Amino acid sequence: MSPRPPSAPQKALTDLDHRIEAAVGRSVDALWEQCDDGLLDETHTRLVEAHRALVQAVIGVTFHRTLLHRLTEGEFPVDQALFERIDRTVAQLEKAAGIRDERQKATVAALESVEADAPRANPAGVELSAPDFAALLAIARGAHLRQHLLTNQLSVVTASGTRIPPSVLDRLERAGLVERDTSHRVIAGQPVTLTDPGRATLTSRRPAIAAATAPAPRAGAWPATPRARN
Repeated sequence: MSPRPPSAPQKALTDLDHRIEAAVGRSVDALWEQCDDGLLDETHTRLVEAHRALVQAVIGVTFHRTLLHRLTEGEFPVDQALFERIDRTVAQLEKAAGIRDERQKATVAALESVEADAPRANPAGVELSAPDFAALLAIARGAHLRQHLLTNQLSVVTASGTRIPPSVLDRLERAGLVERDTSHRVIAGQPVTLTDPGRATLTSRRPAIAAATAPAPRAGAWPATPRARN
């Protein structure tokens, strides 16, 4: 009878998790989620990609180590077939450990880049109100500054349909958190994107008031409160 492979968890803790959380100021889960949302700068994205690869390597080591334990705990008859399975599993475990070590080195290198940049994470030193923080979050997901054809009124239209007043955009621009692509005409829509300080501000610890659960606003209402994440 061949051994059943042990089930592997979808995510495993690594030796670097606590150091990563100390460097970025939030949990690994939150960091991964922000990466999936496209909210991280290049340095933090590289860290997430390296850490994810490390997690998969750790899972591989755990898989083969658990299988080796099952083979040697007395469940199977001691015969030549068992010896072959043990030899094969030991070789696979050794290879998995080598992959883990290489990926840990890559993760450490990415983490050291984040740690080196940590003192400059938010050079603007901006303290945002909850509405302005919500505006920055909405802009991060795609936004354009547009001018109404009939009224000439300006507003920032986000990908979610939320409209941000020009006064809010002006505050975020003066703080150096967002920028407009002025190569486009306003009447056609000027893309509004986050700057590096804007991304750093967004991915830092969020204000408690901004993270609090609130009733969903009416369509077109401002400010829009970001959906609370579990």
